[in-house]
Amino acid sequence: MTMAFGLEATMIAVSTDAAKGVTDRFRSMPMAQSAVVVGRAGADMLNSALGLGVIMVAGLLVGWQAHTGPASVLAAVGLLLLLRFALLWLGIFLGLVIKGPESVMAVQILVWPVTFLSNTFVAPGTMPGWLGTIAEWNPLSSTVAATRELFGNRTWGGDSWIADHALLMAILWPVLLIAVFFPLSVRRFQRLSR
Repeated sequence: MTMAFGLEATMIAVSTDAAKGVTDRFRSMPMAQSAVVVGRAGADMLNSALGLGVIMVAGLLVGWQAHTGPASVLAAVGLLLLLRFALLWLGIFLGLVIKGPESVMAVQILVWPVTFLSNTFVAPGTMPGWLGTIAEWNPLSSTVAATRELFGNRTWGGDSWIADHALLMAILWPVLLIAVFFPLSVRRFQRLSR
């Protein structure tokens, strides 16, 4: 959930830069059109990796532990960061689309249902059929299920295709999000103030 909740900070930073003319100054410089948005994503990824490290250390201090080897733990951390990277591109795009930092609150309301309508806290099998299906197909659910499995922790399981292929989908969902929102972000950045 921490990887998803950072979306608002990215949106605010991007929309603030656009509103204050910072992006216009960058656009006037001789650099690749994608450099500014890639730089934003890189900076936010460093911040996200640090935040994830702090959360994991705090978890270890209160008794959480991985029950698998270092390779599986690194793979789980990699999946979490991959999801964050994908959501950063969504945040960058939305930050470029909205009209100012104050509009982020309207979009932020959408982040909460998406994160809570997943298998993070409740097994989709215990939800009404249609709601459980939505929760299972939530990209966050695939990452949650895959990381639980990689950490050797109890998973909710399930009898659907998406539940049986959580690891595959934990890779495919973020790749799909990046493939959609990276080019949209670059194109939107290029068209600012036109």
